[in-house]
Amino acid sequence: MAGLPLAGIRVTDFTWIGAGSYTTKILADSGADVVKIESHGRIDSLRLAAPYKEGVPGLNRSGYFADRNSSKRSLTVNMKHPRALDLVSRLILQSDVIANNFTPGVMDRFGLGYDAVRAIKPDIIYLAMSMQGSTGPEKNFLGYGATMAAVTGIQQLTGLPGREPAGTGTNYPDHIPNPCHAAFAVLAALRHRRRTGQGQRIDMAQTEPTVALLGPAVLDYTVNHRVQQPRGNASLDAAPYGVYPCAGEDRWIAICVMHDGHWQALCALLGQPAWMLEAALMHTSGRLERRAAIDAQLSVETARWNANDLMGGLQAQDVPAGVVSNAADITRDAQLAHRGHWLTLDHPEMGPSLYNAQPFRYLRSTAGAARPAPLLGQHTEEICRDLLGLSEAEIAQLASEGALT
Repeated sequence: MAGLPLAGIRVTDFTWIGAGSYTTKILADSGADVVKIESHGRIDSLRLAAPYKEGVPGLNRSGYFADRNSSKRSLTVNMKHPRALDLVSRLILQSDVIANNFTPGVMDRFGLGYDAVRAIKPDIIYLAMSMQGSTGPEKNFLGYGATMAAVTGIQQLTGLPGREPAGTGTNYPDHIPNPCHAAFAVLAALRHRRRTGQGQRIDMAQTEPTVALLGPAVLDYTVNHRVQQPRGNASLDAAPYGVYPCAGEDRWIAICVMHDGHWQALCALLGQPAWMLEAALMHTSGRLERRAAIDAQLSVETARWNANDLMGGLQAQDVPAGVVSNAADITRDAQLAHRGHWLTLDHPEMGPSLYNAQPFRYLRSTAGAARPAPLLGQHTEEICRDLLGLSEAEIAQLASEGALT
């Protein structure tokens, strides 16, 4: 951990579930000492989310939780206990960042609103990432990734024409826009503090980074007064552009013909079927006019091919193409293996388990998760002893009183 970029930074982490946990995972995997505040009384619901190792449910057996909480330490505290605030305050005093993704007011009820925390540690960086931010008529609205995708417009644009909104198949706001923007804000605040000595309050509404993904649709409306509709895999500017069947059960390939040269290369690889050589199809405008017919006929051609062979042939001709991979394909992908993307970390209960490495590589330090996700309360005694300066007797007393859970 000492060689990683954020070594020496400590985070008191009140986040849970998706976007918040992913934010602090980014910091932890980059070397920060992230202390996840948990409680046996109110379990992070990701600990209860499948899939479980070997299909056996348990608080420490969720693969979903494990992937979102690598490299962290777990401290279990009953925040309703009178002594809890003092314990957490001692930790904040030794921290650089405190993070939460609760609705506004929750941290205040803990006695840990921004002003209270700033009184403890004047240069603290205070990250609050609720659904709608700390001000405004909807500040108290609750939200998860699916609801954020709905209210921001992603859900409406995702799916097939004339069908109900399908969504992205996962809580996309939790995994990409919100944690990445929040982590960036924390890094910027750390740099600002290094230059000025001043802390920061970061008030991030999770809807706003998600809205930022809709630039073209928003621009189309503001300029042309046109509300874009779902169009499946189709492109407004290129054809064919979609996903097509291949040989075998549920095997598919994505092909993007972006210009006439791509179309000619695709024709050649497929053996120049007569229908592909029509003069009208030699130009993008003609292909766009006959998009549906091309997709139907191209599907017949691609269905004769092994997906990997077709991808290899198209890529060799600089035609953008990619096999539609499933989880099994991804875990044995040769390119990811070459990059060292998959890490096997020895989890205390689940044993050797597969984790994602960071999706970038540093020149001067090792990238990747350093530790598996923690057991619930795994580091409580260690943190109380080494960071909070409590004796074994004091730790035992706090546990017997219910302050430590």
